Amino acid sequence: MGKVTGFMEFERIEEGYKPVAERLKHYKEFVIGLDESQAKVQGARCMDCGTPFCNNGCPVNNIIPDFNDLVYKGDWENAITVLHSTNNFPEFTGRICPAPCEAACVINFNGDAVGIKSIEHAIIDRAWQEGWVKPQLPEHKTGKKVAVVGAGPAGMAAAQQLARAGHDVTLFEKNDRVGGLLRYGIPDFKMEKSHIDRRVKQLEAEGVKIRTGVLIGEMPKGSKVTNWAKESISPEQLKKDFDAVLLTGGSEQSRDLPAPGRELAGIHFAMEFLPQQNKVNAGDKLKDQLRADGKHVVVIGGGDTGSDCVGTSNRHGAVSVTQFEVMPMPPEQENKSLVWPYWPLKLRTSSSHEEGCEREFAISTKEFVGENGKVTGVKTVRVEWKDGKPVEVAGSEQIHKADLVLLAMGFVNPVATILEGFGVDKDARGNAKASTEEQGGYATNVPKVFAAGDMRRGQSLVVWAIREGRQAARAVDEFLMGATSLPR
Repeated sequence: MGKVTGFMEFERIEEGYKPVAERLKHYKEFVIGLDESQAKVQGARCMDCGTPFCNNGCPVNNIIPDFNDLVYKGDWENAITVLHSTNNFPEFTGRICPAPCEAACVINFNGDAVGIKSIEHAIIDRAWQEGWVKPQLPEHKTGKKVAVVGAGPAGMAAAQQLARAGHDVTLFEKNDRVGGLLRYGIPDFKMEKSHIDRRVKQLEAEGVKIRTGVLIGEMPKGSKVTNWAKESISPEQLKKDFDAVLLTGGSEQSRDLPAPGRELAGIHFAMEFLPQQNKVNAGDKLKDQLRADGKHVVVIGGGDTGSDCVGTSNRHGAVSVTQFEVMPMPPEQENKSLVWPYWPLKLRTSSSHEEGCEREFAISTKEFVGENGKVTGVKTVRVEWKDGKPVEVAGSEQIHKADLVLLAMGFVNPVATILEGFGVDKDARGNAKASTEEQGGYATNVPKVFAAGDMRRGQSLVVWAIREGRQAARAVDEFLMGATSLPR
Protein backbone atom coordinates (compact mmCIF):
# COMPACT_ATOMS: atom_id res chain seq x y z
CA MET A 1 0.00 0.00 0.00
CA GLY A 2 1.22 3.49 -0.81
CA LYS A 3 4.93 3.74 -1.56
CA VAL A 4 6.93 0.88 -0.07
CA THR A 5 9.49 3.24 1.46
CA GLY A 6 7.12 6.21 1.78
CA PHE A 7 6.80 6.06 5.55
CA MET A 8 10.59 6.52 5.79
CA GLU A 9 10.79 9.29 3.19
CA PHE A 10 7.87 11.55 4.03
CA GLU A 11 6.73 13.34 7.17
CA ARG A 12 3.15 13.64 8.39
CA ILE A 13 1.42 16.73 7.02
CA GLU A 14 -1.18 18.31 9.28
CA GLU A 15 -4.20 20.20 8.02
CA GLY A 16 -3.82 23.91 8.63
CA TYR A 17 -5.97 26.51 10.39
CA LYS A 18 -6.77 30.06 9.38
CA PRO A 19 -5.43 32.68 11.85
CA VAL A 20 -7.25 32.99 15.19
CA ALA A 21 -7.98 36.68 14.77
CA GLU A 22 -9.66 35.98 11.42
CA ARG A 23 -11.72 32.95 12.37
CA LEU A 24 -13.08 34.44 15.60
CA LYS A 25 -15.05 36.91 13.47
CA HIS A 26 -17.32 34.27 11.99
CA TYR A 27 -18.83 30.79 12.37
CA LYS A 28 -17.50 29.30 9.13
CA GLU A 29 -15.14 26.34 8.91
CA PHE A 30 -11.51 27.42 9.07
CA VAL A 31 -9.58 24.18 8.49
CA ILE A 32 -7.28 24.28 5.47
CA GLY A 33 -7.46 20.79 3.96
CA LEU A 34 -4.71 18.98 2.10
CA ASP A 35 -4.30 19.76 -1.57
CA GLU A 36 -3.95 16.96 -4.10
CA SER A 37 -0.16 16.72 -3.87
CA GLN A 38 -0.18 16.76 -0.05
CA ALA A 39 -2.84 14.05 0.08
CA LYS A 40 -0.78 11.96 -2.32
CA VAL A 41 2.26 12.27 -0.04
CA GLN A 42 0.18 11.23 2.97
CA GLY A 43 -1.18 8.26 1.01
CA ALA A 44 2.39 7.31 0.13
CA ARG A 45 3.21 7.01 3.85
CA CYS A 46 0.73 4.12 4.28
CA MET A 47 3.03 1.13 4.64
CA ASP A 48 2.37 -2.47 3.64
CA CYS A 49 2.05 -3.37 7.31
CA GLY A 50 0.44 -6.79 6.81
CA THR A 51 -2.09 -6.32 9.61
CA PRO A 52 -3.75 -2.90 9.22
CA PHE A 53 -4.82 -2.13 12.78
CA CYS A 54 -6.39 1.08 11.49
CA ASN A 55 -9.26 -0.99 10.06
CA ASN A 56 -10.19 -2.25 13.51
CA GLY A 57 -9.47 1.10 15.15
CA CYS A 58 -12.13 2.63 12.92
CA PRO A 59 -15.66 1.85 14.21
CA VAL A 60 -17.08 1.64 10.65
CA ASN A 61 -14.08 -0.48 9.58
CA ASN A 62 -13.08 1.84 6.76
CA ILE A 63 -10.82 0.08 4.26
CA ILE A 64 -8.11 2.60 4.94
CA PRO A 65 -5.02 1.13 3.25
CA ASP A 66 -6.98 0.74 0.01
CA PHE A 67 -8.18 4.33 -0.26
CA ASN A 68 -4.77 5.61 0.87
CA ASP A 69 -3.18 3.66 -1.97
CA LEU A 70 -5.73 4.91 -4.49
CA VAL A 71 -5.08 8.54 -3.51
CA TYR A 72 -1.34 7.92 -3.81
CA LYS A 73 -1.94 6.61 -7.33
CA GLY A 74 -4.27 9.50 -8.20
CA ASP A 75 -7.38 7.32 -8.58
CA TRP A 76 -9.72 9.55 -6.60
CA GLU A 77 -12.96 8.25 -8.08
CA ASN A 78 -12.28 4.69 -6.94
CA ALA A 79 -11.07 6.09 -3.61
CA ILE A 80 -14.52 7.53 -2.88
CA THR A 81 -16.14 4.26 -3.97
CA VAL A 82 -14.03 2.39 -1.40
CA LEU A 83 -14.70 5.01 1.27
CA HIS A 84 -18.46 5.00 0.66
CA SER A 85 -18.54 1.21 0.85
CA THR A 86 -18.22 1.45 4.65
CA ASN A 87 -19.11 5.04 5.52
CA ASN A 88 -22.26 6.83 4.34
CA PHE A 89 -21.09 10.28 5.38
CA PRO A 90 -17.29 10.71 5.28
CA GLU A 91 -17.68 14.50 5.17
CA PHE A 92 -19.00 14.27 8.76
CA THR A 93 -16.28 11.96 10.06
CA GLY A 94 -13.56 13.67 8.04
CA ARG A 95 -14.31 16.84 9.98
CA ILE A 96 -15.31 15.87 13.52
CA CYS A 97 -14.19 12.28 14.18
CA PRO A 98 -11.28 12.14 16.69
CA ALA A 99 -9.65 9.54 14.39
CA PRO A 100 -9.13 6.39 16.48
CA CYS A 101 -7.84 4.91 13.22
CA GLU A 102 -4.76 7.12 13.48
CA ALA A 103 -4.13 6.04 17.06
CA ALA A 104 -4.11 2.43 15.76
CA CYS A 105 -1.86 3.16 12.75
CA VAL A 106 1.23 0.91 12.79
CA ILE A 107 3.52 3.86 12.07
CA ASN A 108 2.08 5.57 15.14
CA PHE A 109 3.77 2.97 17.36
CA ASN A 110 7.11 4.77 17.12
CA GLY A 111 6.42 7.70 14.82
CA ASP A 112 3.68 9.93 13.46
CA ALA A 113 0.55 8.24 12.11
CA VAL A 114 -0.59 8.53 8.52
CA GLY A 115 -2.96 11.50 8.19
CA ILE A 116 -5.94 9.19 7.59
CA LYS A 117 -8.59 11.69 8.62
CA SER A 118 -7.16 14.40 6.38
CA ILE A 119 -7.08 11.99 3.43
CA GLU A 120 -10.71 11.04 4.07
CA HIS A 121 -11.59 14.74 4.21
CA ALA A 122 -9.81 15.35 0.91
CA ILE A 123 -11.47 12.39 -0.82
CA ILE A 124 -15.06 13.34 -0.01
CA ASP A 125 -14.58 17.04 -0.75
CA ARG A 126 -13.09 16.12 -4.13
CA ALA A 127 -15.97 13.70 -4.76
CA TRP A 128 -18.59 16.41 -4.21
CA GLN A 129 -16.66 18.85 -6.41
CA GLU A 130 -16.42 16.31 -9.23
CA GLY A 131 -20.07 15.26 -8.98
CA TRP A 132 -19.29 11.66 -8.04
CA VAL A 133 -21.76 11.59 -5.11
CA LYS A 134 -25.08 10.61 -6.63
CA PRO A 135 -28.35 9.05 -5.41
CA GLN A 136 -28.36 5.26 -5.46
CA LEU A 137 -31.81 3.97 -6.30
CA PRO A 138 -32.90 0.37 -5.56
CA GLU A 139 -33.45 -2.05 -8.43
CA HIS A 140 -36.67 -3.34 -6.85
CA LYS A 141 -39.13 -2.12 -4.21
CA THR A 142 -40.07 -4.52 -1.41
CA GLY A 143 -43.40 -2.97 -0.44
CA LYS A 144 -42.26 -2.91 3.21
CA LYS A 145 -42.56 0.26 5.28
CA VAL A 146 -39.98 1.26 7.87
CA ALA A 147 -40.09 4.16 10.34
CA VAL A 148 -36.75 5.52 11.53
CA VAL A 149 -37.15 7.75 14.58
CA GLY A 150 -34.35 10.27 15.08
CA ALA A 151 -32.58 11.97 12.18
CA GLY A 152 -29.07 12.19 13.55
CA PRO A 153 -26.18 10.36 11.86
CA ALA A 154 -27.42 6.93 13.02
CA GLY A 155 -30.93 7.54 11.68
CA MET A 156 -29.69 9.08 8.45
CA ALA A 157 -27.34 6.15 7.79
CA ALA A 158 -30.00 3.59 8.60
CA ALA A 159 -32.62 5.33 6.45
CA GLN A 160 -30.25 5.50 3.50
CA GLN A 161 -29.30 1.84 3.72
CA LEU A 162 -32.91 0.71 4.08
CA ALA A 163 -34.04 2.85 1.14
CA ARG A 164 -31.30 1.37 -1.00
CA ALA A 165 -32.58 -2.09 -0.04
CA GLY A 166 -35.93 -1.13 -1.57
CA HIS A 167 -38.00 -0.35 1.51
CA ASP A 168 -40.31 2.64 1.88
CA VAL A 169 -38.59 4.62 4.62
CA THR A 170 -39.91 7.55 6.64
CA LEU A 171 -37.38 9.41 8.77
CA PHE A 172 -38.93 11.25 11.74
CA GLU A 173 -37.20 14.11 13.57
CA LYS A 174 -38.63 16.08 16.52
CA ASN A 175 -36.56 19.20 15.74
CA ASP A 176 -37.18 21.52 12.84
CA ARG A 177 -34.18 20.33 10.81
CA VAL A 178 -32.40 17.05 10.15
CA GLY A 179 -29.06 16.24 11.74
CA GLY A 180 -29.49 15.64 15.47
CA LEU A 181 -26.43 16.74 17.43
CA LEU A 182 -24.60 17.31 14.16
CA ARG A 183 -27.12 20.07 13.49
CA TYR A 184 -27.67 21.53 16.93
CA GLY A 185 -24.70 20.37 18.99
CA ILE A 186 -21.66 20.68 16.74
CA PRO A 187 -20.83 24.36 16.09
CA ASP A 188 -20.79 25.52 12.47
CA PHE A 189 -17.11 26.44 12.71
CA LYS A 190 -16.37 22.72 13.12
CA MET A 191 -18.88 21.53 10.51
CA GLU A 192 -21.04 23.78 8.38
CA LYS A 193 -24.57 22.51 8.02
CA SER A 194 -24.52 22.63 4.22
CA HIS A 195 -22.88 19.20 4.45
CA ILE A 196 -26.00 17.84 6.15
CA ASP A 197 -28.29 19.61 3.70
CA ARG A 198 -26.58 17.98 0.72
CA ARG A 199 -27.09 14.55 2.24
CA VAL A 200 -30.74 15.35 3.00
CA LYS A 201 -31.27 16.04 -0.70
CA GLN A 202 -29.56 12.74 -1.54
CA LEU A 203 -31.77 10.84 0.92
CA GLU A 204 -34.89 12.39 -0.54
CA ALA A 205 -33.73 11.58 -4.08
CA GLU A 206 -33.29 7.96 -2.96
CA GLY A 207 -36.89 7.85 -1.78
CA VAL A 208 -36.62 8.59 1.95
CA LYS A 209 -39.58 10.59 3.27
CA ILE A 210 -38.39 13.09 5.86
CA ARG A 211 -40.78 14.51 8.43
CA THR A 212 -39.31 17.14 10.75
CA GLY A 213 -41.07 18.76 13.70
CA VAL A 214 -42.71 15.44 14.60
CA LEU A 215 -42.34 14.07 18.11
CA ILE A 216 -42.93 10.36 18.63
CA GLY A 217 -44.46 9.99 22.08
CA GLU A 218 -44.10 12.77 24.62
CA MET A 219 -41.33 14.83 26.19
CA PRO A 220 -41.01 14.66 29.98
CA LYS A 221 -42.44 17.66 31.80
CA GLY A 222 -39.78 20.25 32.53
CA SER A 223 -37.33 18.86 29.96
CA LYS A 224 -34.78 21.41 28.75
CA VAL A 225 -33.87 19.45 25.65
CA THR A 226 -34.21 21.42 22.42
CA ASN A 227 -37.48 20.50 20.76
CA TRP A 228 -39.20 22.34 17.94
CA ALA A 229 -41.87 19.70 17.29
CA LYS A 230 -45.17 20.92 15.86
CA GLU A 231 -47.02 17.61 16.04
CA SER A 232 -46.79 14.26 17.76
CA ILE A 233 -47.54 10.66 16.84
CA SER A 234 -48.11 7.91 19.37
CA PRO A 235 -45.86 4.85 19.40
CA GLU A 236 -48.96 2.69 18.97
CA GLN A 237 -49.85 4.49 15.74
CA LEU A 238 -46.33 4.12 14.43
CA LYS A 239 -46.30 0.37 15.06
CA LYS A 240 -49.65 0.10 13.34
CA ASP A 241 -48.56 2.05 10.25
CA PHE A 242 -45.13 0.47 9.68
CA ASP A 243 -43.71 -3.04 9.29
CA ALA A 244 -40.68 -2.16 11.41
CA VAL A 245 -39.63 0.74 13.63
CA LEU A 246 -36.01 1.69 14.28
CA LEU A 247 -35.30 4.04 17.20
CA THR A 248 -32.16 6.11 16.58
CA GLY A 249 -32.63 9.14 18.81
CA GLY A 250 -29.81 10.60 20.83
CA SER A 251 -28.67 10.33 24.42
CA GLU A 252 -29.78 13.86 25.25
CA GLN A 253 -30.24 13.95 29.02
CA SER A 254 -27.39 16.18 30.17
CA ARG A 255 -25.50 15.27 33.32
CA ASP A 256 -26.42 17.84 35.97
CA LEU A 257 -24.36 19.28 38.81
CA PRO A 258 -26.64 19.62 41.86
CA ALA A 259 -24.30 21.80 43.91
CA PRO A 260 -25.63 24.51 46.24
CA GLY A 261 -26.71 27.54 44.21
CA ARG A 262 -27.61 25.51 41.14
CA GLU A 263 -30.90 27.43 40.90
CA LEU A 264 -29.16 30.75 40.23
CA ALA A 265 -29.82 32.47 36.91
CA GLY A 266 -26.93 32.21 34.47
CA ILE A 267 -26.27 28.48 34.92
CA HIS A 268 -27.20 26.46 31.85
CA PHE A 269 -26.58 23.15 30.16
CA ALA A 270 -24.32 23.31 27.12
CA MET A 271 -27.22 22.03 25.05
CA GLU A 272 -29.25 25.09 25.98
CA PHE A 273 -26.42 27.30 24.73
CA LEU A 274 -25.02 25.65 21.58
CA PRO A 275 -28.25 24.97 19.61
CA GLN A 276 -29.33 28.59 19.85
CA GLN A 277 -26.23 29.85 18.06
CA ASN A 278 -26.64 27.25 15.32
CA LYS A 279 -30.24 28.40 14.86
CA VAL A 280 -29.12 32.01 14.51
CA ASN A 281 -26.43 30.98 12.02
CA ALA A 282 -29.16 29.28 9.99
CA GLY A 283 -31.02 32.59 9.75
CA ASP A 284 -33.62 32.04 12.46
CA LYS A 285 -34.71 34.85 14.76
CA LEU A 286 -34.46 34.03 18.45
CA LYS A 287 -35.77 36.07 21.32
CA ASP A 288 -33.42 36.43 24.30
CA GLN A 289 -30.61 34.31 22.86
CA LEU A 290 -28.27 32.95 25.53
CA ARG A 291 -24.98 34.72 24.84
CA ALA A 292 -21.56 35.19 26.42
CA ASP A 293 -20.89 38.78 25.28
CA GLY A 294 -18.89 40.69 27.89
CA LYS A 295 -19.16 37.86 30.41
CA HIS A 296 -16.77 35.79 32.45
CA VAL A 297 -17.64 32.27 31.33
CA VAL A 298 -16.92 29.08 33.25
CA VAL A 299 -17.35 25.81 31.36
CA ILE A 300 -17.61 22.74 33.60
CA GLY A 301 -16.53 19.62 31.72
CA GLY A 302 -13.29 19.03 29.86
CA GLY A 303 -14.53 17.14 26.80
CA ASP A 304 -15.50 18.07 23.25
CA THR A 305 -18.82 19.65 24.23
CA GLY A 306 -16.99 21.88 26.69
CA SER A 307 -14.51 22.81 23.97
CA ASP A 308 -17.41 23.73 21.68
CA CYS A 309 -18.73 26.04 24.40
CA VAL A 310 -15.30 27.65 24.61
CA GLY A 311 -15.14 28.33 20.86
CA THR A 312 -18.68 29.71 20.76
CA SER A 313 -18.14 31.91 23.83
CA ASN A 314 -15.02 33.42 22.29
CA ARG A 315 -16.93 34.21 19.10
CA HIS A 316 -19.59 35.92 21.19
CA GLY A 317 -16.95 38.15 22.74
CA ALA A 318 -16.58 36.73 26.25
CA VAL A 319 -14.26 38.65 28.59
CA SER A 320 -12.73 35.40 29.82
CA VAL A 321 -13.34 31.68 29.39
CA THR A 322 -12.25 29.05 31.91
CA GLN A 323 -12.79 25.32 31.52
CA PHE A 324 -12.89 22.94 34.50
CA GLU A 325 -12.01 19.25 34.44
CA VAL A 326 -12.24 17.14 37.59
CA MET A 327 -9.68 14.60 36.34
CA PRO A 328 -5.95 15.34 36.60
CA MET A 329 -4.14 16.79 33.63
CA PRO A 330 -3.20 13.93 31.27
CA PRO A 331 0.35 13.53 29.95
CA GLU A 332 1.20 15.47 26.79
CA GLN A 333 2.56 12.29 25.21
CA GLU A 334 1.07 8.84 25.76
CA ASN A 335 3.11 5.73 26.53
CA LYS A 336 2.70 4.14 23.10
CA SER A 337 4.35 0.86 24.05
CA LEU A 338 1.70 0.47 26.74
CA VAL A 339 -1.48 1.59 24.97
CA TRP A 340 -0.99 1.19 21.20
CA PRO A 341 -3.13 0.38 19.15
CA TYR A 342 -5.87 1.51 21.54
CA TRP A 343 -7.16 5.04 22.09
CA PRO A 344 -4.64 6.74 24.39
CA LEU A 345 -5.18 9.02 27.34
CA LYS A 346 -3.22 12.18 26.63
CA LEU A 347 -3.64 15.94 26.72
CA ARG A 348 -5.69 17.12 23.75
CA THR A 349 -5.74 20.79 22.89
CA SER A 350 -8.49 21.78 20.47
CA SER A 351 -8.57 24.70 18.07
CA SER A 352 -11.06 26.35 20.43
CA HIS A 353 -8.60 26.10 23.32
CA GLU A 354 -5.97 27.77 21.15
CA GLU A 355 -8.37 30.68 20.54
CA GLY A 356 -8.30 31.63 24.21
CA CYS A 357 -9.10 29.61 27.32
CA GLU A 358 -7.77 28.90 30.79
CA ARG A 359 -7.89 25.18 31.55
CA GLU A 360 -8.09 23.95 35.12
CA PHE A 361 -7.53 20.27 35.92
CA ALA A 362 -8.16 18.29 39.12
CA ILE A 363 -10.73 20.83 40.25
CA SER A 364 -14.17 20.22 41.70
CA THR A 365 -17.14 22.57 42.03
CA LYS A 366 -18.29 23.04 45.62
CA GLU A 367 -20.90 25.76 45.24
CA PHE A 368 -22.34 28.37 42.90
CA VAL A 369 -22.37 31.82 44.48
CA GLY A 370 -24.47 34.79 43.40
CA GLU A 371 -26.17 38.07 44.11
CA ASN A 372 -29.79 39.03 43.54
CA GLY A 373 -30.56 35.59 42.18
CA LYS A 374 -27.81 35.67 39.53
CA VAL A 375 -24.59 33.69 39.48
CA THR A 376 -21.43 35.70 40.15
CA GLY A 377 -18.89 32.98 40.80
CA VAL A 378 -18.04 29.31 41.27
CA LYS A 379 -16.49 28.09 44.52
CA THR A 380 -14.04 25.27 43.81
CA VAL A 381 -11.59 23.00 45.55
CA ARG A 382 -8.55 21.17 44.25
CA VAL A 383 -8.66 17.38 44.34
CA GLU A 384 -6.16 14.55 44.35
CA TRP A 385 -7.11 11.14 43.03
CA LYS A 386 -6.45 8.26 45.42
CA ASP A 387 -7.67 4.71 44.76
CA GLY A 388 -9.84 6.01 41.95
CA LYS A 389 -11.61 8.59 44.12
CA PRO A 390 -11.18 12.38 44.35
CA VAL A 391 -9.91 13.64 47.69
CA GLU A 392 -10.20 17.36 48.44
CA VAL A 393 -6.94 19.24 49.07
CA ALA A 394 -7.22 21.14 52.32
CA GLY A 395 -6.95 24.92 52.02
CA SER A 396 -7.37 24.94 48.24
CA GLU A 397 -10.81 26.53 48.03
CA GLN A 398 -11.20 29.57 45.80
CA ILE A 399 -13.92 31.48 43.97
CA HIS A 400 -13.76 31.95 40.20
CA LYS A 401 -15.65 34.93 38.79
CA ALA A 402 -18.49 33.78 36.55
CA ASP A 403 -21.41 35.57 34.90
CA LEU A 404 -22.28 32.53 32.80
CA VAL A 405 -21.75 28.88 33.76
CA LEU A 406 -22.13 26.16 31.12
CA LEU A 407 -22.51 22.55 32.23
CA ALA A 408 -20.84 20.26 29.69
CA MET A 409 -20.29 17.04 31.61
CA GLY A 410 -21.70 14.62 29.09
CA PHE A 411 -25.03 12.92 28.55
CA VAL A 412 -26.52 10.08 30.56
CA ASN A 413 -29.45 8.60 28.60
CA PRO A 414 -32.30 9.34 26.19
CA VAL A 415 -34.50 12.10 27.54
CA ALA A 416 -37.82 11.56 25.81
CA THR A 417 -40.42 9.13 27.08
CA ILE A 418 -40.23 7.30 23.76
CA LEU A 419 -38.81 4.13 25.33
CA GLU A 420 -41.62 3.96 27.86
CA GLY A 421 -44.14 4.69 25.12
CA PHE A 422 -42.99 1.69 23.11
CA GLY A 423 -42.48 -0.46 26.22
CA VAL A 424 -38.81 -0.98 25.40
CA ASP A 425 -36.70 -2.44 28.19
CA LYS A 426 -33.80 -0.29 29.40
CA ASP A 427 -30.31 -1.23 30.46
CA ALA A 428 -28.74 -0.15 33.74
CA ARG A 429 -27.87 3.27 32.27
CA GLY A 430 -31.36 4.02 31.01
CA ASN A 431 -30.61 3.31 27.35
CA ALA A 432 -32.64 1.04 25.09
CA LYS A 433 -31.74 -2.58 25.79
CA ALA A 434 -30.90 -4.23 22.47
CA SER A 435 -28.20 -6.72 21.58
CA THR A 436 -25.81 -6.29 18.64
CA GLU A 437 -25.47 -10.00 18.00
CA GLU A 438 -25.68 -10.99 14.33
CA GLN A 439 -28.93 -12.93 14.71
CA GLY A 440 -31.69 -10.61 15.80
CA GLY A 441 -29.21 -7.77 16.18
CA TYR A 442 -30.47 -4.41 17.49
CA ALA A 443 -33.91 -5.88 18.24
CA THR A 444 -35.61 -4.74 21.45
CA ASN A 445 -37.99 -6.77 23.59
CA VAL A 446 -40.89 -5.25 21.61
CA PRO A 447 -41.75 -7.09 18.37
CA LYS A 448 -40.59 -5.26 15.22
CA VAL A 449 -39.02 -2.43 17.22
CA PHE A 450 -35.25 -1.97 16.95
CA ALA A 451 -32.81 0.51 18.52
CA ALA A 452 -29.39 1.81 17.49
CA GLY A 453 -26.99 4.71 17.96
CA ASP A 454 -26.72 6.75 21.15
CA MET A 455 -30.21 5.67 22.21
CA ARG A 456 -28.85 2.14 22.48
CA ARG A 457 -25.16 2.49 23.34
CA GLY A 458 -25.18 5.83 25.17
CA GLN A 459 -23.23 8.99 24.38
CA SER A 460 -20.65 8.22 21.72
CA LEU A 461 -18.98 9.37 18.51
CA VAL A 462 -20.55 10.20 15.16
CA VAL A 463 -18.58 7.34 13.63
CA TRP A 464 -20.15 4.89 16.07
CA ALA A 465 -23.59 6.30 15.22
CA ILE A 466 -23.01 5.67 11.52
CA ARG A 467 -21.79 2.15 12.22
CA GLU A 468 -24.80 1.32 14.37
CA GLY A 469 -27.21 2.83 11.85
CA ARG A 470 -25.73 0.71 9.07
CA GLN A 471 -25.74 -2.49 11.10
CA ALA A 472 -29.24 -1.91 12.43
CA ALA A 473 -30.47 -1.36 8.87
CA ARG A 474 -29.01 -4.73 7.97
CA ALA A 475 -30.81 -6.32 10.93
CA VAL A 476 -34.13 -4.69 10.00
CA ASP A 477 -33.77 -5.76 6.37
CA GLU A 478 -33.11 -9.35 7.46
CA PHE A 479 -36.12 -9.23 9.79
CA LEU A 480 -38.39 -8.02 6.98
CA MET A 481 -37.08 -10.18 4.14
CA GLY A 482 -35.62 -13.25 5.84
CA ALA A 483 -32.18 -12.46 4.41
CA THR A 484 -30.13 -9.36 3.63
CA SER A 485 -27.54 -8.26 1.13
CA LEU A 486 -26.81 -4.97 2.88
CA PRO A 487 -23.14 -4.57 3.87
CA ARG A 488 -22.19 -4.26 7.47
